Amino acid sequence: MDKQRALGFNGGSEWGVHGQGTLSNSEPDRCFSYLMASFNITPTDPSTFILMGIPGLEAAHFLISIPFSVFYIIGLLGNFTLLFVVWKEQTLHKPMYLLLCMLALTDISMPTSVVPRALCIFWFNFKGITVSGCLTQMFFLHAASVMHSAILVTMAFDRYIAICNPLRYATILTKARIAKLGLMGLARAVLFILPLPLLLSRQPFCANRIIPHMYCDHMAVVKMSCGNITVNRTYGLVIAFLVIVLDLTLIALSYILIIRTVLRMSSKKAHQKALNTCTAHIGVILVSYTPSLFSSLTHRFSQHIAPHVHIILANLYFLLAATLNPIIYGIKTKELHDKVGKYTCRM
Repeated sequence: MDKQRALGFNGGSEWGVHGQGTLSNSEPDRCFSYLMASFNITPTDPSTFILMGIPGLEAAHFLISIPFSVFYIIGLLGNFTLLFVVWKEQTLHKPMYLLLCMLALTDISMPTSVVPRALCIFWFNFKGITVSGCLTQMFFLHAASVMHSAILVTMAFDRYIAICNPLRYATILTKARIAKLGLMGLARAVLFILPLPLLLSRQPFCANRIIPHMYCDHMAVVKMSCGNITVNRTYGLVIAFLVIVLDLTLIALSYILIIRTVLRMSSKKAHQKALNTCTAHIGVILVSYTPSLFSSLTHRFSQHIAPHVHIILANLYFLLAATLNPIIYGIKTKELHDKVGKYTCRM
């Protein structure tokens, strides 16, 4: 029964044999052996996992790859354009835009750690991945995610200083201090995420090494273990709490102070100008945290949601953020919008 469940058997409704709704006792074994043989992998191969893609939607893999590719390409173009414009324009070498460049780098890193490998599954049915490759992918994906969250917190602090203490903005947020804050965020990401693959590398994995996912998500790999996974699950939950809840609390606190300062302003024009400087950042926060929060909650606390829903929610997090973030800032930030327009007109 465990083997049936791992392969996605659900009373034969999704993986029926000869059009029947049930499977005989020997048929799951034959299906399992055939699946392993098709990937040239033995069931007990200690060095390989199999990524299934999106279970239940295998027939639509090629169609699903189209929006994946489009979102990925748009995200790359947008983020590389942002990096290029800020690099070329000396007037944009300010704390806000340097932080925006850091955000763009994480928006490039997250989908790049997942999408090319996923397209190999969708287009060529290349589903095998080594254990070391799987743990490496997990580390870079989750570390970039934690770094992304740290940058959003720093950007909230940047907006707080710009609105609540504008006269000291240039002295508080120097380029050197922004660099230090970026390095602190990177160090936090590495220290938080490095234990995840290290703990998993010590776990015994079952002979059935099929991961019902399109990439090596931490919880998806943890469920492949035959050992005691209490520490792995607990640590993953603690990290999710610290990153999502703590970072969102710090961002909320910054905006409470910003709103309090804005309400004290007597001029409506000053109100509007202050709030306009925050709208892009608020939009990016909503795009970044909403899918991540729902994905984390459904993965851990909902046992009745279809697997493909979990996977789609998880993918929305890094695909939407990478695609929409440069667009949001390009539209809502006039200075950046004008500079991008200048280089676009030259092409």
